[in-house]
Formats: sequence, structure tokens, C-alpha cells
Amino acid sequence: MKPTNYHLFDFMDFDPELKREESLWKAGRPNGIYMRDGDICVNIPFVKQVLSNDMAEDPTSENEEYTLVIRYYEPNIIRVFVDFEHPGNTSPVEADEMLKFAKQIKKKPLQLFAETDTQGNYYASTEDGIKRIHIVQTTPDIDFWSNLQPAPQETVDIRFFPDGEHEVRLASYDHFSPPRYDALPVAFCKTTSNNNRATLSFECKPDECFVGTGERFMKMDLSGQTFFLKNQDGQGVNNRRTYKNIPFYLSSRMYGTFYHTTAHSKLSLAGHSTRSVQFLSDQAMIDAFIIGGNSVEEIIRGYRNLTGYPSMPPLWSFGVWMSRMTYFSADEVNSICDRLRQEHYPCDVIHLDTGWFKTDWLCEWKFNDERFPDPPAFIKGLKDKGFRVSLWQLPYVAEDAEQITEARENNYIGPLTKQQASEGSNFSALDYAGTIDFTYDKATEWYKGLLRRLLEMGVACIKTDFGENIHMDAKYKNMSPELLNNLYALLYQKAAYEVTKEVTGDGIVWARAAWAGCQRYPLHWGGDSCSSWDGLAGSLKGGLHFGLSGFAFWSHDVPGFHTLPNFMNGIVKDDVYVRWTQFGVFSSHIRYHGTNKREPWHYPNIAPIVKKWWNLRYALIPYILQESMIACETGYSLLQALVFHHHEDKVCWHIDDEYYFGNDFLVAPVMNSENRREVYLPEGSWVDFFTGKCYEGRQWLQLENIPLEKMPVFVRDGAEIPMYPEHVECTDEMDMNKVVTVKINRAFTGYQL
Repeated sequence: MKPTNYHLFDFMDFDPELKREESLWKAGRPNGIYMRDGDICVNIPFVKQVLSNDMAEDPTSENEEYTLVIRYYEPNIIRVFVDFEHPGNTSPVEADEMLKFAKQIKKKPLQLFAETDTQGNYYASTEDGIKRIHIVQTTPDIDFWSNLQPAPQETVDIRFFPDGEHEVRLASYDHFSPPRYDALPVAFCKTTSNNNRATLSFECKPDECFVGTGERFMKMDLSGQTFFLKNQDGQGVNNRRTYKNIPFYLSSRMYGTFYHTTAHSKLSLAGHSTRSVQFLSDQAMIDAFIIGGNSVEEIIRGYRNLTGYPSMPPLWSFGVWMSRMTYFSADEVNSICDRLRQEHYPCDVIHLDTGWFKTDWLCEWKFNDERFPDPPAFIKGLKDKGFRVSLWQLPYVAEDAEQITEARENNYIGPLTKQQASEGSNFSALDYAGTIDFTYDKATEWYKGLLRRLLEMGVACIKTDFGENIHMDAKYKNMSPELLNNLYALLYQKAAYEVTKEVTGDGIVWARAAWAGCQRYPLHWGGDSCSSWDGLAGSLKGGLHFGLSGFAFWSHDVPGFHTLPNFMNGIVKDDVYVRWTQFGVFSSHIRYHGTNKREPWHYPNIAPIVKKWWNLRYALIPYILQESMIACETGYSLLQALVFHHHEDKVCWHIDDEYYFGNDFLVAPVMNSENRREVYLPEGSWVDFFTGKCYEGRQWLQLENIPLEKMPVFVRDGAEIPMYPEHVECTDEMDMNKVVTVKINRAFTGYQL
């Protein structure tokens, strides 16, 4: 649609020709404010607007009244809830698939006070006397001069103080003239087609920055952007599409907002209006948690308190994973694994992608009995050599799959309401006959049974690929497809995670899609990046925003998944392979994967460099374990944007090409063939990990002629890094009693690869 520059059309999604039967209802001035069971309830009349480019009250319609419920949770969370679909619903849920309140979350009663000498202003505080809410009823002062413009409509003006300090205010007055609005504080839309929706807007400041919202392949500061929170196949890491939308953002004004919904939504971070953060949901309900804190980590910890903490992946998962698309036989896999051991490349996991079935890509959850004649013996033989097996699959059942009749007859897949148009690509859900219905407990158990047989053979991990898209023209047991699409990744990964932990004892999946709550089921990787510098840069941007969206563990395909201009058959350049390897070593997990050869010996000119970096990876595993345990209990991730530690430094809100790895390493990947880059050292004293040279922070380094075998890596002065002192073939050989502590100080002379 061409932009109209009218808020009604460009953000609220009204028909620009005004031919659709729909109406906008805008919040007016509250006419009742009271306490109920510790909540503050605000009765708000919603005023119907005429169906026109410019907004004005419809004098022919009566107002509709709804109750806005404001609830406070310790620590530092305010919840704002209003249900336009069910006017009598004033009790928001506190547990569902997304909401998993931690024990730290405690509802605390609010006390309401009327301000004196005002026009009905109120404030509410917690029992400690700290003000949390200010409801302003005062009529703005005017100096009358002209009636050429109508008087502004009454509105709702509420300011929230989740931590008692930082103000988050409804965008009550974001308009040019009274008819020309750029944002609405609270409003909803009605349609005859039941395409109802609701909006909530907060005021923002001219210098405000925003991060998070999922795996966003964009600059660090997201201000000026508008996103559609609809999971879909990202088709790379250099566009607006993404596999992982998370309805949570974090502001440089030290607050975050989590929108508790699974509906397709729109989030504008000072995009449609530089004065407002605007949220529009395709569900006529607003349920928003405003999270306060004095640091980025504290705010993300608050988000995890609401939606769950990551669990700790197993030790072996932190080793190297080897894969390509795809290995086709037990003989091929054994030859790869044998060569890895013979040439002393440390490795823990061998992944079988789409080729282990009877027919490539035709997922039937069974090994090809000709090319893999004895799967249990095959898997055991690999385990005896120190290799775990990971298997690819997806959550759709193909028309030619042997399970299709069983799945249809038992409604394990959502019955289609109309014939799907095949895209003929094998890269889309629409190429399959149906989507497994994880809203149906019997379908979930059926799916778990398919995986259980594989896991009982000795398989260690399931790659839960896809899940971003579902068949929208289908009937699912307990949810509409419109509300299921985004939540689907969570239900899918939860099922695979639970059965894997049940059988193997290890809680792990290898997942691509995500929504709020998926951080509980690690781990996730960044999708189908291009084996290029822009693919590497896009992957890092996505990982940084993902870490700012509540996720601790994240990986990516080394050295990118596909090539250009020939998607599956291009050549990966040696320097891209090495530089991406270096990035992978300093990621929570490292997996080689792509459309053609990924084993290092196919790149003989650089293979010795790669082996040195793999050995460094295993040396760092004690440190990675230490930081992972911290990440499972706090708001930290393994891959941390600089704002995690330096939110007061404005420069850090704009840096998306370097990061903290854990709390002590500062990593600056080289992402060009010129072997140069600028590195910003934030506040503190820093030591070059490879040379021991010391630097003071708050300065830029101009690095030239960086050797291919080196990457700029710095460590906090005074850090103590646990490291493994010996070369090993896999983590099975590691004896943690041998771990040594490397002290990073002025006496440190650098780590020798």
C-alpha cells in the first residue's frame, strides 16, 4: 500500500478508500478511578470517531466504557490491561504458555490517593510509599485566540513509574491539530469482519534509542523503525523478515515493554511518529508489562521473570558441531568423523540434515534403511568416538509421508479448509499437507513418540527447523491460526525439548523460529545467512538484538548457509571461512553448516588456522560454562551488546559490530577482505588477548593489516579466565579438575594460538 501520511491508514490499517465497515474508538477522559483487590481500575469512555481522514467525534453514537486495569508486580513491573472483546473481563491471566512467573514476581497492592487542589488528579503508590502511577485529569491551560480549529477531544493521561524513578507516559497529545493525530494513547477498532484490533502508545523523547524486538538484522538503535511482529521464513539475514519476533523492546530511558499477545502485531519505535512508541495488535486486547530498572541486565531479568529463564545446555553442546546440507549415508558420516579424529580436529557433534530419510527432504522421522542399515549401531559407534548425533526434521507432514493417513484421521495435523497452493520449493510449509497441531495434546504426544524412537536409539539432539509459518487455512483444535502462528514455535520447541530431556537427560533443541518464552528451550540459531561479509554482519546484528530480547544462547551457520549468486553451488572464500570461524569460536555455540562443503580440509590453505581456533574454542569451554550458568540465572546472554554494560555511554547504543562474550571478553570480528576495522573500547582498562598490550577505554582504535589468523579480542584488565590447558578431541576427554585460571593483568603477555 502506498503511504498516505494519515495515521488512520498507515498505522491503524484502515481502508484508505473508507469502503470497509470499520470504526475507530478513541479513549476519552476517565470518569471513574478506584481500587479493587490491589489493582487500580480506570473506567474510560471510548468515543467513536467518524470514518474520515481526519478524526472527529461521531455525534450519532454513544460512548462505550471499558475498564483499564493497572497492576503492580515486585520487582519494578507495571501491567496495563484492557479487553475490548470482553468488556467484563478485568482479570488478566497470570500463567499461560508465554507467562511463567518466577518466584520473584509478587503482586503488590497499590494504594490510591486523590491529589488536593486539582481537577481530579490521582496518584497510586505501593505500600513502601513510592509513587508508581500518576493519573492526570487537569485540563490543559489555553490562551484563546481562534476557533478556526476544533477543540481537542478529551483524552486519557497516565504516567507510569515502574521503578519509582523513570517515567513512562501514555502518548496523550501526539497530534498536529486536533483532527490530525500521529498516535493514540489507547484505542480500538471494530469491523464487521471481526478484524478487531487495539493500540497502545507511549511517549518517547527525541534522543531515545531502542533495542530488542527479536532477531533483528538492523542497526543497534531501532528508533525510526516500524516492525510487523509476524514470524516468517527470514530468507536470509539482510532484510526486514525474521524468524524470531519477540514482542519486547528496551529503551535507553531505562525501561522495557513486553506485550503479552500472540497476535500478529505492529510495533513502531518512533517510526510513524518521532514522539511515540506505538503498538497495534490484531487482537482487540491490550496486555502490556512495563518493566523498570537501573541497567539493561536488570530490565531483561524482569522480562525473564515474567516469561521464564533459559535452562543450561549440556557440556557437549559447547563443542564444535559439524554439518552440511546434507550427508546421505552412514558411510559418508563415518568417513567425515574418522578424518576429524585422524587429523585432530576437536569436534563433539555430527549433524544429519535433510538426507537421512528414505527421500531427501521427505520427513518421515525414520532412517533410510539402505543408506543407514543399522541406525542404533551407527549412532553407538559415533558415540564411542566422542560424537553425538543431531537430526534435522520439521513440524509438517508431507502428502507422500507414510504417516499422512494416520495424521489426517486422528487430526494430528490441522485439517485444511481449502487446497493450498504449492510453492514447489521444499522451503515452505505450503509444500506440505498439513501442520502438526500442538494445541492438541494427542497430536503433541504423537509427535513426541516419533522423536522418542530416535532418541532411544541414541540421538542426542533434534533440529527443530521451520515453525515460523503454519497453514493459515486450517482448523486447529484449541486456537485460531491467527493467534497460533507466532506461538507455534514455542509449542513446537517445547514438545521436542521435553521429550529430549525425558529420554536423554539433556534439555536441548536446535531451533530457528522463536516467540516470547522460547528462551526456556535452548538453543536457537540465526537461519539461512549468506556466506559473505554482509551475511556475517547481518548475523551479528541479529544475535545482538536477540540477546537483548531475553535469549541467552544463540548460534549461526559457519561460514554462512548459502552463496551468491548461485544459492547452492557457489564457492566460500577462504577469508570468509576463517573470519566466520573466529566469530563462531566466540559465540555460545559453534556449528558448521551450509549448502556445500564445510569440512575444513576442503579449504587447505586455511585449514591449519581453523584447527588452531577450534583448539582455542575448547580451551575456552570452562569460561563458557561459567558464563552460561550466570546467563541462566540473570538477564545476561553469552553474546552481549555493549549496552549491557555501558547503557550510560551513548556511543554504545549505536555499535552493532562488536560485543562482549560473557562479561570479560570484548570481541570485534573482522568483516572485510581488507583486514581492517575500527574498534571502540568502552570505559575501563583493556588487554589485548593475543599480545598482552594494555589500552584505556573510551577510545577508538584504527586497526590495519590484521593478520588472517588473528581477530581483535580484548579482556577486562584484572579478569580471571578459567581455561582448559590441554588439547582434546572432544568434551568427553575433559577433566574439569585440570582447569587453570589465567589472570589478565599487566604481566599477561598474550595467548598463543
